[in-house]
Amino acid sequence: MPVSIRDVAQRAGVSVGTVSNVLNRPDEVSADSVHRVSQAIEELGYVRNDAARKLRAGVSTTVGFVVLDGQNPFYTDVVRGAEDEATSHGIAILYGNTDEDPSREKVYLDLFREQQVRGLLIAPYGDVVTQLRRFRSSGIATVLVDRFSGDGNFSSVSVDSVAGGRLAVEHLIDAGRRRIAFVGGPFGIRQVNDRLAGARAAAENAGVHVDLEVIATTAMTVDEGVAAGARILTRPRREWPDALFASNDLLALGLLQSLVAGGRLLVPEEIALIGFDDIPFAAAAAVPLSSIRQPSRMIGRTALRIVLEEADDPASIPRQTVFPPELVIRRSTTG
Repeated sequence: MPVSIRDVAQRAGVSVGTVSNVLNRPDEVSADSVHRVSQAIEELGYVRNDAARKLRAGVSTTVGFVVLDGQNPFYTDVVRGAEDEATSHGIAILYGNTDEDPSREKVYLDLFREQQVRGLLIAPYGDVVTQLRRFRSSGIATVLVDRFSGDGNFSSVSVDSVAGGRLAVEHLIDAGRRRIAFVGGPFGIRQVNDRLAGARAAAENAGVHVDLEVIATTAMTVDEGVAAGARILTRPRREWPDALFASNDLLALGLLQSLVAGGRLLVPEEIALIGFDDIPFAAAAAVPLSSIRQPSRMIGRTALRIVLEEADDPASIPRQTVFPPELVIRRSTTG
């Protein structure tokens, strides 16, 4: 059994109220009482449940964070940024990975609402507007992460994925590529659609003829990238694209693995390859990967800061924070 405040009071020979005053208002208690309570706490090993105290006062010390792919290092870095910011505010992060599964997403959302977290950060997989409105009606601030709030009903922190897709394909076109394939999916993920929209805009406005095809995947994982690469290699060589834009770096790394296995193909000489996110593994790949960089930790820190501000001021107007993407050029597109 954990040591309680009553145990401390009994050991110190004082009332429970005196122990509470020593813990919360020591300046209102005699030096003798402070000494006796402090000694009892040390002898018994009492640990103060500050989270419970704040929850009883209506202020939680936790923020829920739901991400759509916990295996993606991009989201690991986003959560790390949120944790760094949370620490400075005495807040703990409760983390849930939905693994692109709407049922798991609902489980975490229901759990965090039941726990009455101080705020919710979410990189959503599906349409969660109805559930997020329930958070708002429960007085829980909510911020979308890596997703722009198109209707402006919720604050959001994201990177301009349309601009990122445009940057990627413009770079490939500038490198002389004309048969470009966008590899990504599922298209229920808003970011995938936005990156494809940017890619199409770049192809349409190139001033030269550019073929842009779409190679759909069921997830944004290394395995799906390997499978997509294998499908490309089954085509006659004359039908291969000369460049690939993957909707994230995990897909790009899987494509790279498939394309260069056994020395069958040269990257970028035969097929150039660019990803999105600029995760740490991108620079360390066998062929260093060009990518569109997102400021992952800054996204997490900013989202945590906003959700706490909105928790303190429920009447605040939702804001949309959009960071610009950055093109990072490495050997996978330039040789």
